[in-house]
Parts: sequence; structure tokens; C-alpha cells
Amino acid sequence: MPLKNRSGWLAATVAVTLLALPLPATAATSTTADNADTAAAADRVLRVYNNNIENLVVNNADGTCTRVSGPDQLTSMLVDDNGQKGTSGVAAPDLLIVQQVRGTGQAEAYANQLGTKFGYPAGTYRAIVAWTDPEPWGSTHKCSDQSLGDLKKKQTNAIIWNSRTLNLASDDISKYWSAGWLKPGTAYNNGAGCTLYKPPNNDDGTTNAHKWKRTSAIAARFTIKATGTSVFAATMHLPEQNRQNACAGDGITGISNSGIHIGTDATRLMNNSTIRIVGIDANRTGLAASTLSSFGMTGYGSKATSGSSKIDYIFIQGTVQASSIDYTVSGTKSNHMALYGFITY
Repeated sequence: MPLKNRSGWLAATVAVTLLALPLPATAATSTTADNADTAAAADRVLRVYNNNIENLVVNNADGTCTRVSGPDQLTSMLVDDNGQKGTSGVAAPDLLIVQQVRGTGQAEAYANQLGTKFGYPAGTYRAIVAWTDPEPWGSTHKCSDQSLGDLKKKQTNAIIWNSRTLNLASDDISKYWSAGWLKPGTAYNNGAGCTLYKPPNNDDGTTNAHKWKRTSAIAARFTIKATGTSVFAATMHLPEQNRQNACAGDGITGISNSGIHIGTDATRLMNNSTIRIVGIDANRTGLAASTLSSFGMTGYGSKATSGSSKIDYIFIQGTVQASSIDYTVSGTKSNHMALYGFITY
């Protein structure tokens, strides 16, 4: 259902959607909400993942594409405290920060599949998306099977959260904000020429007219039920042009020359949060762990996330458990390897 923002944000084109599905009669669960809160209080670990899930379609080196099911992709990225997949120690995540979903429908289905993996009723995991139903863009998306390429034509970004452990108030969801880019053919000169990636400065031509929507970022401020601890989470996806020329907006290169910026409304939420998390496909290599240190966050994971390049990042302010796999989940069923951070509180 659409969420009404306190300031009349509903009038904007952007849609923020909360997943609220009815409980199916066959839902398998033996744990009450009260028991869930007790377990969270005893555990005191916030489990967070970041992944560009590529619309659950993987591009292969030979030009073919492979469709991946939500449950298979989730199994390939969720790990236990020792970084191992498929063990009894793999616990239900609290936050999934994802890029490149088709919109509300795919986000809801993916969230519901995650709940099913842990025996929770439908609607336990809920989703926020930057755009409810973004317009399609592009042509084949490098898939020899056009039907699979078509599945990648709608792209937006989402945050999925566990309502057993986290609360979210309606006025704690930010307005979306746009990424920056250097429009092709424009001189860079250390940020000069950079602009916000949205109309009228989006791609020329009808094929990619709506491509800019895939880079719309969104954030939210959650509260841990067991302790009242505030948690900020943001999901971002920067344009491919950010790899060569860092751009975050009009004439600026972004935080630490990374191309990253955080919107005004999101900054308000971040400044009022104890734990802070930014998950991002930055489309840029070489971002230091200290990139967001001015906001109290440290980057985790240094391994390649896309082929031989590291372009995906997770930045966290909080006490993060050590990782035997450098916080990067190899074998994730996406063209991007997932990152994670387990935060004690």
C-alpha cells in the first residue's frame, strides 16, 4: 500500500511501498512476536547484507543469461557467524540492502521468499522501494534471450527489513535523492560538468530515457525493538560513468571524491541514528574504507565483487563482528558478490 508522507510527499512521482501481505493458511511458524523479541534481545546481533541482485538475472560471459530464483539467490548469500553458507547457524537477517529490483512486485516476492526460508508468515519481511513501478529502459541488456533481457528493463533500489526485530515509523523514511553523473561529451575538470542524473540531464534518446531511475537512492531509520537502538540504512546505485569520473551532483565530486552523496532528508535520519549502514553499488573501484569516516562509518570487505573489480561497498558505524571471509560472500548468485556485516549492540 502507498505510504503517505508527513509533508505531502505522496504528490511526488516517487513511490515508497511497505509490504503488508496477509498470512497464508499454510504459513509454517511456531514463534510468536513476543518470543521473537526475546530472541533478539538475547542475541544482540543485527545481521545486515548488501547485494546488487541484478533483477535475479545473471549475465554470463558468452552472452547468455540465467534466471535465478529468489530462494536460490538468498541461499547463496546468507552466512553464519563463521562466514559459512547452508549451515544450521545461518540466522534470519535483519536488513537486506539491495540494488536493481524491478519494483514493488519483485521486492515483495523476494521479501516473502526470505521469510519462508525461516518459517515466518508472509509479511514478516517488508520492503521499501525508491520507485514502485519504474518505466523500462534499454534493449537486450546483454542477454541473447530477449525474454530474460526484458526482465532487467525495470530497475530500482530497495531496503528489506525484518519486522520481528525492527520497527519503522512512516516519517522515518527519506525522500528519494538522485545520483550525479558526467553526461557523455561533457568536460570533467575535477567535478566541473557534473550534474544530477535526472531530467533534464538524463540520457538522450528514448531507449534510455528512464535509465536514471535505477540510480535513485532511498534511506530509512529503524528502531531495534529489543533495545530502542536507532538504525539508519541507505541503498544506492551510481551510474557507470562514476567509474571514470566521480560525480555526485552539480559541479561536485562527492564525499571524498567518491561520487557518493547523501540526500538532505536522509542526512536528517542519519544524524539521529546510533547505528549507520550504507550499502552501495558505486560502479567505482578504489574507494577507501575511510570514505564515509566523516559520518562515523567504516567500509568492510576488500575483495572483488564484480568480476575482478571491487565496485560494491558496505559502510557501517557500529561494532562489527570479525569475518573469516572478509565480509564478501563468494559464489553469490548474481554478477555482484554480496557483502555483509553482523553488528553487535
